[in-house]
Amino acid sequence: MNTTPIDYIEFKATDIEKAKAFYSNSFGWTFTDYGPNYTAFSGSGVAGGFELFTGPITNGALVVLYYENLEEIKRRVISAGGIISKEIFEFPGGKRFHFNDPSGNELAIWSEK
Repeated sequence: MNTTPIDYIEFKATDIEKAKAFYSNSFGWTFTDYGPNYTAFSGSGVAGGFELFTGPITNGALVVLYYENLEEIKRRVISAGGIISKEIFEFPGGKRFHFNDPSGNELAIWSEK
């Protein structure tokens, strides 16, 4: 079986510009904007980004795994007891889906294909 590494961590942010200023000034991270609602960061040791979020933030981090074949890994997630919380969708650069593990933690898996 192929392993599925943690590839990306996505945080929610109520203000993208404030998040960028905080992480840049505190830790030296750099940013690439993808429209007004998303920015990716680098320089943290793992790739990640901030998504603009207008509701209350209760689980501020989304761990994103990578797997080349989304349909295959989706079947494995379901078979192992995961619950799909967001079906496969496209975004700039690829596709992904979200799922809840048996404890209720939400994660995502993406692929550029």
